[in-house]
Amino acid sequence: MIVYIAYPTSLNLQSANALQTYTTLRELRSRRPDTLALIPRWRMEPSRFYEVGAVHLPRPAIGKLSRFYKSTLLYYTEHSVFAAMTAAIVAPRRQTVEAVYIRQPIIAAWWAGVFGPRLGLPVIYEAHDLESRNPSRAKERWARGLLDLIDRTAIGRATAVASLTADFRRLLAQIGWREPADVAVIPDAYDEQIFAPQDRVACRTELGLPPTAPIVAYAGMTFAHRWLDGLLSAIRALRATHPDLIGLILGGRPGERAALAAHAISEGLRVAETTTTPADLYLLPPRPQTEVVRCLGAADALVIPDTVTDVTASPLKLFEYMALGIPVVLPSIPALHEILPPHLAYSFTRRDLAGLQAALSAALAERDPSLAAVRQALAAEHTYGRRAERIIALVERVANRK
Repeated sequence: MIVYIAYPTSLNLQSANALQTYTTLRELRSRRPDTLALIPRWRMEPSRFYEVGAVHLPRPAIGKLSRFYKSTLLYYTEHSVFAAMTAAIVAPRRQTVEAVYIRQPIIAAWWAGVFGPRLGLPVIYEAHDLESRNPSRAKERWARGLLDLIDRTAIGRATAVASLTADFRRLLAQIGWREPADVAVIPDAYDEQIFAPQDRVACRTELGLPPTAPIVAYAGMTFAHRWLDGLLSAIRALRATHPDLIGLILGGRPGERAALAAHAISEGLRVAETTTTPADLYLLPPRPQTEVVRCLGAADALVIPDTVTDVTASPLKLFEYMALGIPVVLPSIPALHEILPPHLAYSFTRRDLAGLQAALSAALAERDPSLAAVRQALAAEHTYGRRAERIIALVERVANRK
């Protein structure tokens, strides 16, 4: 039996973290039905995770106290309590457990350093970055040593580490924390049941968008680290050579979309929140993935303006974009080019506005239909089914080692 422990940020799949966890579990349980998934739930909060057989434990919502005292340390305490709760659930079943697979750093540190050794169970930590580099990490000065302890314990004492990128695996080897043989590269993925090539004309007709205007689209989070203000500036500049160019941004919180709208208006762009109104830029609220794919399918180019991380950058949107076959514009980061090689993408130096503008222009000018088929073929290696198979292979490897 595989024990899969996660702490999704949305039980209704309103975040990339939750989508990845949900779809990974769906594919894991289709291949290994005895997988025991443990996640938290606050009170009677609705949850999509029942659909994939997850066991919901009461969330020890200590982090909610941050409304009175703002500190990530409260969430560290919450995650620590939840780690102990999962250990209590797993302990009676330990004879049937092959490995415990964890994708949350605080919980992984407790399991790698305490619960795994005590119960005699292998622990696999899916590391998305170092906690000491997490933008949401504890900022108290005295906590710096704690952050280092969390990283060294979760990464250094786990039986094996799953990394999203080979670039992060190289970093761990360079700093002497893990041998490359102990780190399996298991990239993010896309849901092949939803993301597939679309009929561009049909998508535009459905959305009420102009049939021939060039369209540049982005889907995902809209906070500052994504550099969407740079994308808006590039769209405004490109309208000098593409006067009917349309930008389409899908997702984000209302306040973030309002800030983007203000920036776009300052750039002289007409902004609308629905595609039924003529505009230069559409800022659309989040919607189900089945609708997201139709919005992206209407575009001539799909953009990743920036990523929150660098050596661990593995955004879900990269795989979803590739599955559509549409030209992809992205910053020149080695972790991204592991998945989409430079000759199949339109790259620019990170945060270089002129470079982003040139990459967008080149993507809009793509005329070789064979490139779309190559992108789709590469994407097919990164379905959630393939991701689940890589996780199972890693579990079997460490179980055999035990």
